[in-house]
Amino acid sequence: MNFNSLYTSSPLEQFEIYSLIPLRFGSFDVSFTNSSLRRFLIVGLLITFSLLRGNGYLVPTRWQLVAEGIFGVVTSRVQPRGPKGQVYFPLVFSLFSFILTANLLGLVPYSFTVTSHLIVTLGLSRAVWIGKLIIGIRLHGIRLLGRFRPSGVPLARAPRRVPLELLGFVIPLVSLSVRLFANRRAGHILLKVRAGFAWTRRRAGGVLWVAHFLPLAVLYLLLFLETGVARIQAYVFSLLTARYINDVIEGGH
Repeated sequence: MNFNSLYTSSPLEQFEIYSLIPLRFGSFDVSFTNSSLRRFLIVGLLITFSLLRGNGYLVPTRWQLVAEGIFGVVTSRVQPRGPKGQVYFPLVFSLFSFILTANLLGLVPYSFTVTSHLIVTLGLSRAVWIGKLIIGIRLHGIRLLGRFRPSGVPLARAPRRVPLELLGFVIPLVSLSVRLFANRRAGHILLKVRAGFAWTRRRAGGVLWVAHFLPLAVLYLLLFLETGVARIQAYVFSLLTARYINDVIEGGH
């Protein structure tokens, strides 16, 4: 967040994507952007963290304690059930780690929040939805299509129920992405507006200079709140992913 531009800039400017390395192939723009750089940084931090934690020392290091704490939270609360579901736990843990790191890094001043863009969150939810579909086909085969007609539903009502079941199968693709995107974008807009309000009063001088401490205090409170929301959103995304996997393994959708 650039405090020097708070006086005149729009709260939406912080979400602007710009090219760092322009690349075009005909009509396709594959430029390396600030969003791409941030995603590479997040993956690099996760890889570095996994290397720093060591190989499971009997007397754990500090990094290992942090890693074991995160792993313990995910395994105790967010994981697919049963032997078949445990196979997909690395996917859920990776999603949780990536989203949590992206959300927390986005709260650092002058940084960029990749999860505040729908294209990123939609890509994550699309991977979950396609994975869910592949798991269902692999476990149930053609019988998966029968899940769209609930047992006991008369054939005459099938034309009305089947579209609803299909809609219920597709909704996670939208709900996962929009929930994460909307929360992160709304939170950052609120922080920027509050920071701009405090900065405007500070620049005014006089009595208003003293009054800027009130919105500044609210800004710090909001920052703590957004830190909690960043953790909750990572938890909710991974929790729902595990639940969708459970549903398709157990024959639901």
